[in-house]
Amino acid sequence: MKNSSKKLTKKIIAGKYKGKTLQLPSKTTTRSSKTIVLESFFNTLQFDIIGATFVEVFSGSGSIGLEALSRGAKQIYFMEKDRDAVKVLRENISLTNPSECEVFAGDSFENITQVVARLKKAKTKAYFYIDPPFSIREGMEDIYDKTMQLIKSLPIENVEMIIIEHMTGLEIPQTLGVYSIKKSKKFGNTSLTYLVSPEVE
Repeated sequence: MKNSSKKLTKKIIAGKYKGKTLQLPSKTTTRSSKTIVLESFFNTLQFDIIGATFVEVFSGSGSIGLEALSRGAKQIYFMEKDRDAVKVLRENISLTNPSECEVFAGDSFENITQVVARLKKAKTKAYFYIDPPFSIREGMEDIYDKTMQLIKSLPIENVEMIIIEHMTGLEIPQTLGVYSIKKSKKFGNTSLTYLVSPEVE
């Protein structure tokens, strides 16, 4: 007998896997990006994403990374700590092309070194989409400070662009290490901030 509780889902908006239904993890452990945020992001980078490497930090269901894959990105690295979310993420990946996806399960602040090592080995740059849990959640009070440190640690030779999805009230410094804000866009209580290195501007 099927579970009568309605599962949360989201569809891939465009590209090769358009219309595929992705499961979303429980709202108590992760927060899904709004469709309006997702559409704005991919309208901004729609052509740049083709053939690109994409890293989704705090990926939850993987909806951003899988949307990137659907729109022509060649390699996606997913990073997620929550076990239930990782299970859902792997199921969602199975609907697309698992050979172009890799999941780093566990603490993203620890696993980032493995991802960077993979990029260095491949001599490639990546788009980093970072969507940390909102700091109002219990136990997450220092999440943004740690995220800023993570961004500062990313080597310039492996970064195409860094995109942070965050609470609109959060002040992101104009510069973080070698990276500086290119633009920021608000969507109600959520904002997207784009960071680039001087050589990309």
